[in-house]
Amino acid sequence: MTTRPLIAPSILSADFSRLGEETRAVAEAGGDWIHLDVMDGHFVPNITFGPPVVKALRPHTDKFFDVHLMIAPADPYLAAFAEAGADGITVHVEAGPHIHRSLQTIRALGKRAGVALNPGTPAAVVEPLLDIADLVLVMTVNPGFGGQSFLASSLETVSRVRAMAAGRDIRIEVDGGIDATTVEAAARAGADVFVAGNAVFKDGPAAYAERIAAIRSSAEAASGSGPLAC
Repeated sequence: MTTRPLIAPSILSADFSRLGEETRAVAEAGGDWIHLDVMDGHFVPNITFGPPVVKALRPHTDKFFDVHLMIAPADPYLAAFAEAGADGITVHVEAGPHIHRSLQTIRALGKRAGVALNPGTPAAVVEPLLDIADLVLVMTVNPGFGGQSFLASSLETVSRVRAMAAGRDIRIEVDGGIDATTVEAAARAGADVFVAGNAVFKDGPAAYAERIAAIRSSAEAASGSGPLAC
């Protein structure tokens, strides 16, 4: 059965002076997951926030908190993000030498385990991890900043990961430059979770529902699924 596309607004593009309100707004506007990009200024050239912000946002919605750790090392912080309220934690295969152990730890903490790939990383590196991963995140920009242009070259990675994951209950997520247009190619390639930042947030709360609906509609049309698929 076709998996329903999920839209995950990234609060990296939200108004940081009112993150609680922004989180509630995108949840009420139809966002399926809330995507939280954690950056350390070391693994990527930017710094965002840590577990205290995740904890502060948790009471604002019961939507799935999709925590994306763009940090190295990640292992020392997994428990803190789990305790802060993450529902899923994604770590980069490039960020440490023991990615299998990282995924084991995330699962032991009772969270969904995700593994992320940068645009220059071949899909084959995740193949040994697919039996322990709940999600594979394919970056469609180089990580570190919001507002970048979609890298079409990443679509081949999405297709290869989808083929390798066949028969497994694994979500394929894309993050970077996703909007109502680029989501079509990503969905056709096999992605089913779509992180959208500027495409959701750029015109303010009054437009959130319309923008999320437009991305969802394009994803459903391209993937052949509909609102009743699961």
